[in-house]
Amino acid sequence: VQVVESGGGLVQAGESLTLSCTTSGIIFSLDAMEWYRQAPGKHREFVARISTGAVGQYAESVKGRFTSARGNAKNTAYLLMNSLKPEDTAVYYCFVEVGDNEYWGQGTQVTVSS
Repeated sequence: VQVVESGGGLVQAGESLTLSCTTSGIIFSLDAMEWYRQAPGKHREFVARISTGAVGQYAESVKGRFTSARGNAKNTAYLLMNSLKPEDTAVYYCFVEVGDNEYWGQGTQVTVSS
């Protein structure tokens, strides 16, 4: 199983970015895909979860600004990030569970300048 994130970059405060998460090696459709982030010197934290029913759950810090969506391709997801703030600066990770196994991507850097 491989999990790959892409779409990170350097933006100014107030701008938007869309992250993508693609997977391979998973035969069936995942019930959910999740996003986490880790800022320098901080623990990795939950950002968003999107289920097959397109129901999203979000951390309070991003609610109303971030939207997670499932892609048309099987087991892909997007994280649409609007109104970015400097405190959103972090490495963003996609996470999936396949049975009892957990898989993380390598992360994609998002840097928001003030």
